[in-house]
Amino acid sequence: MNRTYYTKRLMLRTLSPDFAPVVLDYYTRNHIFLKSWEPTRSKNFYTMSYHKHTLAKEWEQMVQKTLLRFWLFKKEDIQLKHIIGTFAFSNIQRGAFQSCFLGYKMDHQETKKGYMTEALRKGIAIIYDNYHLHRIEANIMPRNTTSIKLVEKLGFKNEGISKKYLKINGIWEDHIHMVKLNPCVD
Repeated sequence: MNRTYYTKRLMLRTLSPDFAPVVLDYYTRNHIFLKSWEPTRSKNFYTMSYHKHTLAKEWEQMVQKTLLRFWLFKKEDIQLKHIIGTFAFSNIQRGAFQSCFLGYKMDHQETKKGYMTEALRKGIAIIYDNYHLHRIEANIMPRNTTSIKLVEKLGFKNEGISKKYLKINGIWEDHIHMVKLNPCVD
């Protein structure tokens, strides 16, 4: 089930529970940076057992094809020791909907270098080619202008705002509903 894809500068990789130490290291290094953009995390979040359990649960969801998460490494990191970001297509729905949600985050030291644009271009191609989805949805806080510019560059369109959509860092935040349709699916 391990999947590895390459871009010009990156390795995109699905991870098993064996990678819990590397994932924990990523979240520990980026704790302060991610705090403004994520739900409030419990102390348990910063434990090896939490990430082992989460990776196992996500692995099962990937087997069931309801989630696809990639962790980003620079190509030269052949030992897979230093995650620089992650993105996921979650809540993959079939039937008449054929849709998913996109979420992503970068290491604070690796932002604004084009890595996420490069990774998401590859990820979108994978989700369209292998999953044949019609629609990808990304919900972004209006103050996150960097993220809005990123998805616009990738062809996402603004479909409106969802008031008090998610509780982020203890506050109900509005989110702009950004959508990309698969041009190859009728």
